[in-house]
Amino acid sequence: MNEDTIRLATIGRILRRRWRLLATLALVGALVGYGTSVVFPPRYTASASVLLPGQWEERELLTQVDVATSSTVVDQAATALDWSGVSGIDLRDRVSAKASDGNIIKISGTADTPKRAQQLSDQVAQQFVKFAARVSGGSTDSAATGTEALRQQVEETNRRISDLAEAADPGQTVESVQARTALENLRTSLEDAMQKLDQADPATNKAGMVVMGPAPRPTGEAPPTRVQLIAAGALLFFLLAVIGHLVAARMNRRLRTELEIAAALGSAVLGTVDVPGERNAHRPEGGGPRAWIRRLLGVDTRWDLPVPQRSGDETDRRIRYRRVCARLREQLPAPRRLLVVVPDGDEIARRAAGELVAESKSDPLLRMVDVSVDRPTVPDRVNESGAVVVLSAGSWTAEELAGIAEACADGRHEVVGVVVAGLVQARPTRSAGQLPDDATLALAMPGHATGGSA
Repeated sequence: MNEDTIRLATIGRILRRRWRLLATLALVGALVGYGTSVVFPPRYTASASVLLPGQWEERELLTQVDVATSSTVVDQAATALDWSGVSGIDLRDRVSAKASDGNIIKISGTADTPKRAQQLSDQVAQQFVKFAARVSGGSTDSAATGTEALRQQVEETNRRISDLAEAADPGQTVESVQARTALENLRTSLEDAMQKLDQADPATNKAGMVVMGPAPRPTGEAPPTRVQLIAAGALLFFLLAVIGHLVAARMNRRLRTELEIAAALGSAVLGTVDVPGERNAHRPEGGGPRAWIRRLLGVDTRWDLPVPQRSGDETDRRIRYRRVCARLREQLPAPRRLLVVVPDGDEIARRAAGELVAESKSDPLLRMVDVSVDRPTVPDRVNESGAVVVLSAGSWTAEELAGIAEACADGRHEVVGVVVAGLVQARPTRSAGQLPDDATLALAMPGHATGGSA
């Protein structure tokens, strides 16, 4: 699995075999989210809208947004609110503004109660309008003075035009009519120019910002709410647990193939044997509170092992064991006494070794010993011809198997072969009866093998 691509089937296997652990971790994450919501009290946000009349470019609107959240405006709002222990510096992180369509600036204020959030947004909006009015008035005083003087000159010119029109020859001569017409055209041109001047006056266009009513009082908490924090904590812990399983599977260095196992032990594989049973055969023995908790959470068995495949009946399984015994007889001279080494904690290998001892019928004579993988120690050689290592695939690393091989060498035992045991689903025994021992052994001899190989 450490070299396989992560597939949906892998995640589905994690969910099926670790659902109790995942549910527990999700519950822990929900409790952490709830604790976070208690540490950080709920917040409420209210928004007030300010209308900017006239024509505004986008960059000008962005400038007004910065003005609305400036320290000057926020400090003036803090002074007007006069909240105990709250200064303008404290309010700067609670105030935000953004420009929306229609030349509207929406100012938002966040506080620990709905009432305070409403008061904060309203006060900032009012102080923003006042500040903008002062800035606009101060910058256009000189322009307004010049405009007013020009307007007075236009009115004086209109009066002079009227006087000239009255003093002109009232006759119907061509010259008098042309003079009166020219004076009226001049009056019309002056009035049009004055109207355009009024429309172009920046003090008329961009002054007079209006607060569009008080901010509505918020009815719900501002995100993240308590429910959102609880859900986020549960989801985060759940995802971390799944990712942790995937990372552990990718970093798993346990050997799974027969060639890898044989190379780690420095010997050849004599064959593979089947052990009927369920997946909980991988459950380690032991008691105590820690073992009980592991069983409760479902982590006492490995999740990354494949589902046991269906095998043949008992007769087929016995054939595999007898083939291993036959190969040992061919390989070793008489008397054949062997030490069967089983890693401690490998329940599948222990059951396979027991079946192998039973099927050998004292030829070869097998003696089974358990060896700890942490500090492997093998009994010293007396009259044995070597050692056979029985283990299950996917349970041990190369370093652990190398330690067992070194322990056998220290005890002067040559590892003559390796037997790999696999967990399978049992099937009913053949109704036609079992094969005789002679026929079964004949299947194991070279040149007479039929059916599947070990």
